[in-house]
Amino acid sequence: MAVFFVIMLMVICADQASKIWIMQHFTLYESVPVIHGLFNLTYLTNNGAAFGVLAGQPALWRQVFFVGAVCVALVFIWIAQRSFGRRSQVYAVALALIAGGAVGNLIDRIRFGFVIDFLDVFIGQYHWPAFNVADSAITVGVTLFIFKNLLFDRHGPK
Repeated sequence: MAVFFVIMLMVICADQASKIWIMQHFTLYESVPVIHGLFNLTYLTNNGAAFGVLAGQPALWRQVFFVGAVCVALVFIWIAQRSFGRRSQVYAVALALIAGGAVGNLIDRIRFGFVIDFLDVFIGQYHWPAFNVADSAITVGVTLFIFKNLLFDRHGPK
């Protein structure tokens, strides 16, 4: 359980510190190339979910929905951690990454009413939607959980 909490707190701290740095050093919509033609730091806000889903909905409804959804997800993550985390440290790490990312973005939603994004990956004019450290942690955690489950636990005891 200690691994879970340490990694979760590291993700939350890295996410919030990176967002604070962006807010202090960039103006909204400012973009600085890091790897020309591939990667920029671009200060954006997202009041929707992934890819801007629900961005056009009324603010109060969005806030209630997102805070509620994250709270429900954290309950499921806690239950999964108690079950899967005891089986393998890989599961504990994966779930901690997901939980840390969820809490990192939840902090933004509660503080600002939106999430701060700044990692801008693209090829030519084709951009992946901007994301942040919390989004990255969630993606890595889900991928790790799926790979562990599908590739390594398929033939083991259930």
